[in-house]
Amino acid sequence: MTEHSALQFRAATQNDVSALVALVESAYRGDASRAGWTTEADLLDGQRTDPHSVSGIIAKPGSVIVLAERAGELLACANVERLENAAYFGMFSVRPGLQGGGIGNALIAECERLAREDWELRKMRMTVIWSRTELIAWYQRRGYRATGERKEFPYGDAKFGLPKREDLYFEIYEKDL
Repeated sequence: MTEHSALQFRAATQNDVSALVALVESAYRGDASRAGWTTEADLLDGQRTDPHSVSGIIAKPGSVIVLAERAGELLACANVERLENAAYFGMFSVRPGLQGGGIGNALIAECERLAREDWELRKMRMTVIWSRTELIAWYQRRGYRATGERKEFPYGDAKFGLPKREDLYFEIYEKDL
């Protein structure tokens, strides 16, 4: 794909599944995730993803997991999926000890570039748990805005985690590319 300040970007392959699951889990779940600011450990227990899900995302037509690497070392990832009139941005994960250092900024810019230039889409959409105010503010500083749409949290489906609260739902955010 492209290079940005010593970061290399590439599409994930099936050979990356184990490393991707480990990265995503470290960024969102358990005590290790508390080293970064994107943790969901206070909201959810259980898994954030699994090898079967990640493998399916990689294999899905119109979907790519973009990896950010430096010297062959996986530092961050995000899933970009082609929708009808927009791209969906999700599974955004930066290694907890490296968060706040610009890797996330570079990765989201690369994902937006891919949607805009390679897929010729004009919007990027995402879902964020409503109570993640610091993360929402980060996205807003990058031009994302609330659409007013909500999506139910999948309570009872352990593949999305085990909620610690009963008031979780997703808000939809969007950015013009």
